Amino acid sequence: MKAIVQDRYGPPAEVLRLRDVPTPVPGPGQVLVRVRATSVHADVWHAVNGLPYVLRLMGGGVRAPRNPIPGTDLAGEVTSVGPGAARFQPGSRVLGEVTPTNQWCNGGTLAEHAAVDEADLQPIPEGLGWEQAAAVPTAALIALMNLRGVGGVQAGDRVLVNGAGGSVGVWAVQLARSFGAHVTAVDGPEKLDLLADLGAEEVVDYTQQDFTRLGRRYDIVFDIVSQKPFSEVRRALDPDGTFVLIGHDQYGRSGHRVLGSLGRMLPLMAVAPFVKQIPGFSRTPPRAESLATIVDMLGSGAIRPVVDDRTFALAEAVAAIDHVTSGRARGRVVVTV
Repeated sequence: MKAIVQDRYGPPAEVLRLRDVPTPVPGPGQVLVRVRATSVHADVWHAVNGLPYVLRLMGGGVRAPRNPIPGTDLAGEVTSVGPGAARFQPGSRVLGEVTPTNQWCNGGTLAEHAAVDEADLQPIPEGLGWEQAAAVPTAALIALMNLRGVGGVQAGDRVLVNGAGGSVGVWAVQLARSFGAHVTAVDGPEKLDLLADLGAEEVVDYTQQDFTRLGRRYDIVFDIVSQKPFSEVRRALDPDGTFVLIGHDQYGRSGHRVLGSLGRMLPLMAVAPFVKQIPGFSRTPPRAESLATIVDMLGSGAIRPVVDDRTFALAEAVAAIDHVTSGRARGRVVVTV
């Protein structure tokens, strides 16, 4: 089969190659999926570059990627099932995230086939195409598990999403709205029309306004991209509000090559017992349960995928990653296989 392969860490253009590799064989509890589409996002960039360095100790591989094929998401059809696998049959249309521990690892989805634990998959709702389905798993899971598990979003909450036009942000806006929250979306001017269309009651152009100086307070600040210190963000939080930091480190441009966004999160965790607005360790719903919830909401039309206008072929994986890092993408960047 054809696959994007890397044998070392480094910039995508230097380490990624399209190669012929053996087709994987599904093991116990696994199915073999013919990948029709996958997505690229910030965590794929991190896993390919091996940055921050701490991710290599978190399962990625110390000297080289443990799994030489990048990618965490897929949409495709089951072609065969392994021993003990019973949820799906050949021909089933499925989507899923294939890195069950963390997204900072290669999962093998930038390939024509992938062997996947059937527990990590859900059926694709009727009416959803391959590209749309591939835009769902990782980003929607991050948004849901943090909004509901960490933020505890409820009907009537005032929610601000900073970085709302990216792959996680478009889900955060829709999910918060579906839970009955009033949503303010912050991003660049070229994405504000999309955010209003997704249901944001208010939009803020970050090039013209600083959301921490608007004189408004929110029950949840869902911060995907900000590098602002908490002392500034706090100005926009209700005294009983919650700061949810996703920790995007701008593709290494923050300069934290060792710990990455953990360098910001760990000090916040240290003061969490003393600052009400900073949540401590929160129990989030299991990923399988959260993905099932997302699929149900997709099926009902409560939320919808947002796929960037540009899609890429498997051989164009480097260009796809470059498009993600440019910051110009609206929603998810998808690679068709």
